[in-house]
Amino acid sequence: MTEPLDIQPLTKAAFAPFGEVIEADPATMRYINNGTTERFHALAAADVVGEGGRVIINLFRGQPRDFPYQVGMMERHPLGSQSFSPISGRPFLVVVSMDEGGKPGRPQVFLARADQGVNYGRNVWHHPLMSLGAVCDFLVVDRDGPGNNLEEYVFDTPFLISEPIS
Repeated sequence: MTEPLDIQPLTKAAFAPFGEVIEADPATMRYINNGTTERFHALAAADVVGEGGRVIINLFRGQPRDFPYQVGMMERHPLGSQSFSPISGRPFLVVVSMDEGGKPGRPQVFLARADQGVNYGRNVWHHPLMSLGAVCDFLVVDRDGPGNNLEEYVFDTPFLISEPIS
């Protein structure tokens, strides 16, 4: 029997145990380029470890998920953080969980607005990309290089996300 998961809004405070929310923060804004550009400075920081590792920028194209959706697995990246910022102007779901003895605990689900991204901290359990309603492109910053930077965990009993309201 699947266990239902509630969807909550993505906020900096609620997401803090898992990483950083990437969104325009007026407290970090400064003008650059002779006042023609607003720069929202240092909203998140890439974190990579391991000799030979480097930070790379990718484009991911996520296919929309069908709902209700069963969360049957989670993954994490022990050698680097991983950020996702939508560039298609669409909201998306963020599914994360705390580590409980080397495996993910009960997942939490956040609805990210189209103007929000997330930076998963290194070693944070999360579900793969979850686009909503249509194909969506994401700018992704993560680690490339030697070493195993992927762990996956399959739940004995999946969790269920009902139709999200966006």
